[in-house]
Amino acid sequence: MAETAIQLRHGSSIGQPLTRRDGPLKVTGAATYAADNNPPGLLHAALAVSTVARGRVASLDVAAARAHPGVAEVITPANRPPLAADPDEKTGPFSFRQELLQNDTVRYAGQPIAIVVAETLEAATEGARLLAPRYEAEPVLAELDGPDVFTPAAIGVGNAPNMQHGDAEAGLAAAESSIAATYDTPAQYHNAMEPHAVVAAWDGDRVTVDTPSQGLAFAVMRIAGIFGIPPENIHVRSPFLGGGFGSKGLISGPQLLGILAARMVGRPVKLVLPRAQMYGPVGHRAPTRQTLRLGTDSKGALTAISHHVRTASSRYDDFFEPAVGVTHSLYAAPAIETTTDAVRLDTGTPTFMRAPGEASGSIALESAMDEMAVALGMDPLEFRLRNYAEVDPASGKPFSSKALRECYAQGAARFGWAGRPIAPRSMRDENGLLVGWGMGTATFPALMFAAQARAVLRRDGSGVAETGAHDMGQGAWTALAQIAADSMGLDIDRIEFRAGDSRLPDAGIAGGSAHTATAGAALRSAGEEVVAKLAELAMSDERSPLFGAGNAGVVARNGRLLRRDDEARGESYESILARAGLEEIEGKGRGAADPAAQEHYSMHAHGAVFAEVKVDPELGQVRATRLVGAFAAGTVINPRLVNSQYLGGMIWGVSFALHEAAVVDPRSGRVMNANLAEYHVPVNADVPSIEAILVEEHDPHVNALGVKGVGEIGITGTAGAIANAVWHATGVRVRQFPVAIEALIADWPQS
Repeated sequence: MAETAIQLRHGSSIGQPLTRRDGPLKVTGAATYAADNNPPGLLHAALAVSTVARGRVASLDVAAARAHPGVAEVITPANRPPLAADPDEKTGPFSFRQELLQNDTVRYAGQPIAIVVAETLEAATEGARLLAPRYEAEPVLAELDGPDVFTPAAIGVGNAPNMQHGDAEAGLAAAESSIAATYDTPAQYHNAMEPHAVVAAWDGDRVTVDTPSQGLAFAVMRIAGIFGIPPENIHVRSPFLGGGFGSKGLISGPQLLGILAARMVGRPVKLVLPRAQMYGPVGHRAPTRQTLRLGTDSKGALTAISHHVRTASSRYDDFFEPAVGVTHSLYAAPAIETTTDAVRLDTGTPTFMRAPGEASGSIALESAMDEMAVALGMDPLEFRLRNYAEVDPASGKPFSSKALRECYAQGAARFGWAGRPIAPRSMRDENGLLVGWGMGTATFPALMFAAQARAVLRRDGSGVAETGAHDMGQGAWTALAQIAADSMGLDIDRIEFRAGDSRLPDAGIAGGSAHTATAGAALRSAGEEVVAKLAELAMSDERSPLFGAGNAGVVARNGRLLRRDDEARGESYESILARAGLEEIEGKGRGAADPAAQEHYSMHAHGAVFAEVKVDPELGQVRATRLVGAFAAGTVINPRLVNSQYLGGMIWGVSFALHEAAVVDPRSGRVMNANLAEYHVPVNADVPSIEAILVEEHDPHVNALGVKGVGEIGITGTAGAIANAVWHATGVRVRQFPVAIEALIADWPQS
């Protein structure tokens, strides 16, 4: 195809606050989630899970379970058919060892130890209870104070556990002022509204799977490997997810067990985890203990930052929370040192959980920055501006874009920060409640993975855009359709957008706040290619008013191609295709990071969060009452959806700071609050007045769309801002999260 100069229209859909295209389906109940599927002949499965955290299953009363009149099959390690791959074999950096009934060993509390398949869910649940397992239990390790501390080979996905830029010890020794503090964050468990579920139906060696997935291609390859069938024999459907937050990025053991059960009984099987079983086999955020040491010169400029993290993984697999990562890129310091060590616990393996590493690391870093500002007698915002990083502190690379100063300015102005007294316990409301104001800096890396897409222009002037994208509630159905429509020069109502199906082009994984950039870039590329093909048809056709327009180029707008130098001369898509005798024309596209840009630039989204809390001076009860966040994340595809994502992240920050923690019995290793009554997350009464400001930012380097992710950044500034506001209200510095009344009143001022 000859090269042509084509100008694609921008601004038709991109930047518009369109409502969700999937909204009517969801509010009317027409959206089909995995567990809504009920194929003919469906059986129900229930897991029996271990009540001990370490040892072996000594016996199961299989006869009693089989005797239940509704039970069709009981699957245990004794009768589980062989698998094509060892569930304990690692297949790459995005893989985990899984419990697929390979033996009678128990590795953590809540581990699946058997499956019961029955005609009804009630019969399956009762059958699982009748198994009455007996155990040979062993002593457990459930706390970070373990005896065998080691340095992991890597943290997160392939990140070095230790990093040093400059001489931190020398910088601390030379400091005029310094602080050292240790902060603890607890284990946290994914509690998406939709639990993990699977409906599987086999037809010979082919299988159709309805299951929530943040990574359809990953799911297909794992199913293919475990069951020894070609990937093309696997059809995974996941049009809607009721939240994922990282736990549905890779297909989990329970989901694979549901597929296994369907294969074994020869009928479709549905398995849905009850809430309590979400605490174990589907991942969690690991606990951390973080020690930060900061030093400054006489003017408040940082001389060094030292950040040490202790975290944990399971005894049998590796995932270590990369909590030190945030310290590498946020504040200017001539010396930065970060280190990580770990212990192994009798727990399920941790995994990615919304803002993995950044969420836990930032609450500690932002608390330490606040403590340093207090030690200097400086306003916390002034201290952060004094140490503003103009280039990436660790790598020395320039930022691809950075509008953090504007975030500070706009957020502070909207919040009214200028009126904040420096001294704690200085403000009360009309009811005598202590009032505190705190702030935190937000940041998250601008990531990008790889994706593919397909675009089609049809003879009637409409378009089709396809990619196996995942909508977890973030609005992908809408934002990606906006990108596709813009790239094809069509109104969004003329686009049929297809996603959520493994038979569509691979959209990569919806994680790391990278999905819009990744899948969007692929859709943009596909749209550009199909328009280029259409333009080539017109410009080479003597009957077209666009004939010979190659040098001037054309504009794609409202379903028409127009000469760029004379927009009065143009032609509709329908006319071009009809004259060519074509029913449709197709383009394909890919999206991926630019290695050259990544080599030369540090890429991050930034923000600033300002928080108000009120504390009862007699009871120590804390309420977040006001939040203002200002965020800069490149091009905004849909401000309505972006605002929603920021608010959701900020609410999670409230949860991190004040509510959320798994309570683990150190004697048994069991999570004692494995339900939403006792595992506290914010309800409406806990959510304060909350506002997000979208700060304008243009980034020409981060990707072709200029897009940075927004799903996770809202947590990173908010949790620290609330913790700092609690100190400002009370004068008590709580370093164990979530902030608890007993921790506050233990050091309660007497006056």
